[in-house]
Amino acid sequence: MKTSDHLTPDLFEPVEPDWEQQEGIKSKRISFWGDAWRRFRTNKGALIGMIIILIIGLLAVLGPDMNDYSYRQQILEISNQAPFDDHWFGTDKFGRDLWTRTWHGVGISLMIAFMAAAIDLFIGVPYGCISGYFGGKVDNWMQRIIEILYGIPNLIVMIMLLLWLEPGVMAIALALSVTGWVSMARVVRGQILKLKNQEYVLAARTLGASHRRLLIRHMLPNVSGPIIITIMFTIPTAIFFEAFLSFIGLSIRPPGASLGLLINDGFEMMRFLPYQVFYPAAILSLLMFSFNLIGDGLRDALDPKLRR
Repeated sequence: MKTSDHLTPDLFEPVEPDWEQQEGIKSKRISFWGDAWRRFRTNKGALIGMIIILIIGLLAVLGPDMNDYSYRQQILEISNQAPFDDHWFGTDKFGRDLWTRTWHGVGISLMIAFMAAAIDLFIGVPYGCISGYFGGKVDNWMQRIIEILYGIPNLIVMIMLLLWLEPGVMAIALALSVTGWVSMARVVRGQILKLKNQEYVLAARTLGASHRRLLIRHMLPNVSGPIIITIMFTIPTAIFFEAFLSFIGLSIRPPGASLGLLINDGFEMMRFLPYQVFYPAAILSLLMFSFNLIGDGLRDALDPKLRR
């Protein structure tokens, strides 16, 4: 005899369904940025890079005030001294404290890099949006301008501009941005070209949305990921070019300080006093390495194809 033969309808009690519980969301809702942050913080390399950047940034702010010496102060009696007492990085050929000058130079280099990235953002993003959105002759002419700028070596443009402008922080930032925004514009244009024919954009246009509203409210939020990633790779590039321009004497003038200028000063004495070039070169390498780690982490976190 089968077990099912003993099962009769009176053994069962019907249960009314709980529709509210059935329709409820069992798990916490995660936004796009929340999911990106979750994936970013699981990337150990990106977290290490972010911690290094935070430490270096904090020392760039607090470091120059951690002893009693100014980055300009000269004490010839203690010139070219290895690290001793409260001169933690030693002194240079003029007896200036290298700890203070190094962290002051880090602050200057970071400020120039962030200014250059901001200029790239405010020029490259609108340029790329207009070129990709309107297309046709507008896109054709705007892309010819980009091709001309892209074909000229940016280092030559920077050097020519700095020879014409008075050296300073703003001049270097402008020189770095003359051709630096081209990469941002090309990235944004490519993204806008993919988005402008999407269904939600066509629906918004059918409902009467203006060009400005379509770009700002519907397209730019979907391009924010590539923009952030491009900025994170622009900053270390700007730091490197600033250091190179300072190294060849086209950037900050003494007694000012930047990482490139400190490396240039230490390079003259590297054979006999290697500490003078070691500290700024090590910090420059850490900065570029850390920003690239963060850029790689953001690229992985903001790529929808890599969602788990």
